[in-house]
Amino acid sequence: MSPSRAVGRRLALTTGLAGVAVLVAGCSGGDEPKPTADHHARGGAGAEPALAPTPTVEPAGRVVPVGYSPEGIVLDPASGLLAVGVRRPDRLVLLDPATLAVRRTVTVPGTVRHLGLTAGGGTVLVANEAADELVEVDTATGRTRTTPVGHVPHDATGAEGGDLLVGDEFSGSMSVVRDGRVVHTFDDMRQPGGVVADGRTALAVDVADWSVTSYDLDAMTRVARVPAGEGPTHGILARPGLLAVADTRGDALLLFSVTPLRPVGSLALAGSPYGLAADERGGLVWVTLTARNEVVGVDVTGSSPREVARYPTVQQPNTVAVEPGSRTLWVASRTDGTVQRITR
Repeated sequence: MSPSRAVGRRLALTTGLAGVAVLVAGCSGGDEPKPTADHHARGGAGAEPALAPTPTVEPAGRVVPVGYSPEGIVLDPASGLLAVGVRRPDRLVLLDPATLAVRRTVTVPGTVRHLGLTAGGGTVLVANEAADELVEVDTATGRTRTTPVGHVPHDATGAEGGDLLVGDEFSGSMSVVRDGRVVHTFDDMRQPGGVVADGRTALAVDVADWSVTSYDLDAMTRVARVPAGEGPTHGILARPGLLAVADTRGDALLLFSVTPLRPVGSLALAGSPYGLAADERGGLVWVTLTARNEVVGVDVTGSSPREVARYPTVQQPNTVAVEPGSRTLWVASRTDGTVQRITR
């Protein structure tokens, strides 16, 4: 390990302030575009989720088939529907979160993998890696809007004021989309994975640089950059002022304050932590462990995060979603095409 990354590791293991997170999906997949030669020249690939073993324990809760290779999964607070991205053909399947019955399907152009939401919900964001586009899907009408962005957009989220953030993984950039067009591009990263919004602050997890960077969306300038473990993949806003990051290669959950940007806590979690979801009302962060086919509940309300629950999941649990205050969570299986519903 280089001296700078050793320092980053020590910083990331600092314990302190606690908080909650919402959701994150993964980086790996069988059908997505491959890195370019230029990408490899600039530093190589980031961490990937572990290839999950065949489950030896029955998954908790209820499991239903949903389609081929589901990965992105979000609960839309505006419609109350659970959105799952599936392939062959690429589409969103909108489910009743209680019964898992299909309420609507929406065909989406390009490749469906990771899903995000606009601030407040109502529109699901699809980063179309195959065509370098952002697709916005209205959950009420099924209408879509497509915007060209950078090379291999991997993740997207909505910011306060209506701006949309798109992590252009193999361009080393983050696009800011407003009303169907790119109004600014931050191009000082190596390989952004997860992108996050906290009010008018944008945050990006750089999976090749092992760092987190914050940006001011009003001034369109970089604010700060800090180390983030030994192989982070994605991050999500836990609550205003608190960021959670999965250190997939470093087997840890990392917590950062947003202003100022600095590490404030961590918890070791062996098993390739990857998907994240959080219930702010319950004070829990849910973390999937792809090497173990498990999902872990972490209490982050105290001075140090601590594990409080653990459930067996479907195979290859790259993503998880949770309904705030409901004690219910959902896990998608990339391997067997199912969605799992767990009620605590």
